Amino acid sequence: MSDSEDMTEFASIVERIERGEVPIKNIERELICPICKELFTHPLILPCQHSVCHKCVRELLMLNHDDSFDAGSECSLPGSPRSRVPSPSMERLDRLVRSATVRRSFGSRGRRGLRVLSSCSSSISSPGWRRGSVTPRVTTIPCPGCQHDIDLGERGISMLFRNFTLENIVERYRQAARAAVAIMCNICKPPNQQEATKSCMDCKASYCNECFKLHHPWGTPKAQHEYVGPTTNFRPKVLMCPEHEMEKVNMYCEVCKRPVCHLCKLGGSHANHKVTSMSSAYKILKEKLAKSIHYLISKEDQVRTQITELELLISQTEENGQLAERQANEHFERLFETLQERRSEMMRSIEQSRNRRMEQLRSQVEEYQGMLENSGLVGYAQEVLKETDQSCFVQTAKQLHVRIQKATDSLRTFHPAADTCFDEFVLDTSREETLLKEMCFGGVPDPPLIDLSQSKVYNEASICWRLADDHLPTDHHVLEYRRLVGPSQSPSKEDGEDGGLWRETDRVYGSNTIVNDLEPDSLYSFRVRSCRNSMFSPYSPEVAFHTPPAPVFGFLLSDKCGFSTERLVLNKRRDAVESVAGAAFLLAAERVQTGSYISLDYIIGDTGISQGRHYWVFKVEPHSYMVKVGVASDTKILEWFHNPRDTSSPRYDHDSGHDSGSEDACYEVSQPFILLTLGMGKLFIPKASSSTANPPASDPGNRVLPMPQRLGICLDYDSSRVFFYDADTMRCIYERQVDCSGTMFPAFGLMGSGKVQLEDFITAKRLTF
Repeated sequence: MSDSEDMTEFASIVERIERGEVPIKNIERELICPICKELFTHPLILPCQHSVCHKCVRELLMLNHDDSFDAGSECSLPGSPRSRVPSPSMERLDRLVRSATVRRSFGSRGRRGLRVLSSCSSSISSPGWRRGSVTPRVTTIPCPGCQHDIDLGERGISMLFRNFTLENIVERYRQAARAAVAIMCNICKPPNQQEATKSCMDCKASYCNECFKLHHPWGTPKAQHEYVGPTTNFRPKVLMCPEHEMEKVNMYCEVCKRPVCHLCKLGGSHANHKVTSMSSAYKILKEKLAKSIHYLISKEDQVRTQITELELLISQTEENGQLAERQANEHFERLFETLQERRSEMMRSIEQSRNRRMEQLRSQVEEYQGMLENSGLVGYAQEVLKETDQSCFVQTAKQLHVRIQKATDSLRTFHPAADTCFDEFVLDTSREETLLKEMCFGGVPDPPLIDLSQSKVYNEASICWRLADDHLPTDHHVLEYRRLVGPSQSPSKEDGEDGGLWRETDRVYGSNTIVNDLEPDSLYSFRVRSCRNSMFSPYSPEVAFHTPPAPVFGFLLSDKCGFSTERLVLNKRRDAVESVAGAAFLLAAERVQTGSYISLDYIIGDTGISQGRHYWVFKVEPHSYMVKVGVASDTKILEWFHNPRDTSSPRYDHDSGHDSGSEDACYEVSQPFILLTLGMGKLFIPKASSSTANPPASDPGNRVLPMPQRLGICLDYDSSRVFFYDADTMRCIYERQVDCSGTMFPAFGLMGSGKVQLEDFITAKRLTF
């Protein structure tokens, strides 16, 4: 298609719009600001090519800055709103915040609304700030259209162009909406105000014929002003460069996708960018727009068909939803009826048993009341005793004696006629309650299960879960957590009475997520559930994790300070070290016959500790022959690495690794190191001393424990104590005083075959998963 044909086609499209074949009222949603939800007013073009009202951008920035600031890109033009905008209403602010916070779903990451990042001066144009000021300003706002953060640079919205094309379209829309309402002359005064017939683009006012002649007389400069039909939209004649206010834009930057002036290209921010002439950019963009409009118009029938299909789907969705709601109500009604019937039967059984027992007890009461004097059986017997005729007395007393004897026996062996306990009527509904809680629709997914082997909890928690093999597709997952026990080993009371409440993370679209800002030395409970089509699955079984007692200490294994390359192998990531037997090890073993012993090969962390509390975790392979783990001062490490006696007699060193018994000695004075021995699947606790908080028994058998899968060490430098933990259960295995007079380093010693592996998060300089 030739250029002339393209332009002809584009002109025909414009004519269709002007003739009303494409009603302008149908484009109303394209003219609505995404922030204020009203027609655009002085719209500005953001770097992401979305448009926002000038006033709305200012209000976004005023949420965090109360000072007035420089107006927009047309600040030097009388048509631009330079004056300070009044404080927006609470409803308007809420709308702005809502539009800014609908961003980042968990991957989102959340919560995040609008962010205004600044250094020393973060307002757009704070009072007293000058364009030549050296104070840097970095202002970032979220685009309400694409939800991306937009960096406005140091000059803020002064760098943004006004969208004059959009302004004209909005003005034409307003004129079409108020076609019956005339634009009045701005010069005439009521009640004789006349209807305007012209609008001067230079004076930015509307005039009737008489006032226009009066204010634009022939032979004066005003007679050369540009005038158009009556309008309320006055815009500058020429688009000016926001960086160089006195220069017209005459080029188009293909990198930044915005108009620029020649000064921007010569030495400005676009000096190294590829630019093209404004006429070329105009022609190219106009051709692209014409082709796109032509394609949409040619597919109008297809769009109408799809709209019809969508409307049918909406109707079917509404009908099916109402049907499903009725069916669910019917099922619940049947459940209610069944429960009511069962309730009536069980209540009737209880009532019958109660009445029977009460009747039996009342009969027994009447029987015993007859034994009282002057009443019942006793009174009758007293009257019989008054009988003097022997034959008559014998005749009556025989039966009376039997009754009295029976009453006497019952009195001696008193037993209530009925049991007052109703234990057999206790109703256990726990199973039914569980079934009711788990009752769900057929399309609800099964609850996920938290994977204990993959989940880790430190300063942050990395929680992983898995679904059943035949699980239904899910839309997202929601993880909930709460703190059960705090550092004081008492129920958590965070922020008053809300400590035990469940807290919910954002939506998770994968099978794991991160929970931040966990309290140290606390017990947390986690649970997760899945969602599909707005229906949630039951919760997974709750899983409890204990956070470490101190912040995580990150380090790598050092390959410089005394590292033995002959007997130790350090991987490339420097997070694992392995002791291997080689020729040097064989020669050292040969010296055993001459009274020399094999020593430990030490390796330390590349980062030292000089203050605070720190915690790290590692694994020791179960097949390791002997590994010593702990902390040591810098002076002690130098002694280990440079003292030749380390290779001649380990008995000289209290903790050399040789099983001579010297390392089991008790020291009343704390040493500048402490090492715990592990090997062959066992952990060996040193002998008790006065500095040990939890002294083990003197029996050597009680000092041997199974080796934990993961071992944690906590160094409290300020209190000069070291704690060893089972990292899986956070149970303190051993603690001891240590001399922290120098810089302390994580230390590991290996003899024979063995391997130490640091946890992944330990090797990172900051906690990330």
